Amino acid sequence: MPLLEIRDLHLHMRSFDGEAHVLNGINLTVERGEIWGIVGETGCGKSLTGLSVSRLVPTPPARYARGEILLEGENLLAATEARMRALRGRRIGMIFQDPTTNLNPVFRIGEQLTDVALHAGRGEPALLGLAPGASGGALRRAAREHALAMLEHVGIPNAAARMEDYPHQFSGGMRQRVLIAMALIGRPHLLIADEPTTALDVSVQAQILRLIHDLVREHNLGVLFITHNLGVVAQLCTHVAVMYAGNVVEAGPVRAVLKSPVHPYTRALLEALPRAGLARGALRGLAGTVPSLIAPPRGCRFASRCTRAEPACQEGAPPLDAVGEAHRVACFVAAREAA
Repeated sequence: MPLLEIRDLHLHMRSFDGEAHVLNGINLTVERGEIWGIVGETGCGKSLTGLSVSRLVPTPPARYARGEILLEGENLLAATEARMRALRGRRIGMIFQDPTTNLNPVFRIGEQLTDVALHAGRGEPALLGLAPGASGGALRRAAREHALAMLEHVGIPNAAARMEDYPHQFSGGMRQRVLIAMALIGRPHLLIADEPTTALDVSVQAQILRLIHDLVREHNLGVLFITHNLGVVAQLCTHVAVMYAGNVVEAGPVRAVLKSPVHPYTRALLEALPRAGLARGALRGLAGTVPSLIAPPRGCRFASRCTRAEPACQEGAPPLDAVGEAHRVACFVAAREAA
């Protein structure tokens, strides 16, 4: 059984101008030990895919028109909010994009981590090394010890003293490590990382990526890693899904997709990357604009920007077809040429 399976997920979002079709039939399968990079332009639905798994998209204004999100066989879209609260932090860990806004500035780091550990420990005391029915005092002491151990685990020097500090006393990289510790306190099976290295310099970014890689190897996690950075995907991920306007247009092992891209959009993204020795003015861009998601085209959503579009591309949406071992693409032309 897969760790995570997203089946034909359609998410609509109500707005003043109408209902936007922001996710349009997402299909994705994540196994333990796999790190899936989710890439694409701003607004393509990467973060909403991750937030949908943890059921953090407000409904309304959003609504799920159809589809399933299965975590170890359990349909999260059918789960109650009480059930989701039990799963968040325990089986699903989330690293949010900005550590500055996702740590409470008026509480010490130790208090915030301990509260997360308490939430996980009340549902499963064995996580804190306690038997069922342990007293509140014992739970809090064990939760603080567990929080301290996790802070040390993510590489915070002098962790016991730093538990008494406030978020503003940590650097950006240290705050990101705190968020990773917070996401891992409940020993989740699935980790969702929403652009966790965006605001960090290159050296700190490399440390965070190495930390996530080592944690996956140590705990056999499955990871959804949401990013704009294809270099990070190449360095960290085992698989990649390329999204465009709410669709997964290409997916597969990272080496296959990045070394032999098939979809015209994936190729355009790679051609837009700066490289050593590239002449001034030679960097290629992608002409056109993303189509309206309130009145999306009937066919392929990339067709208006695609230099290889055919009449069939305007008539129907292409399915994700296999073009290699575990390598799939949603393109009539590319799938025909690969056949």
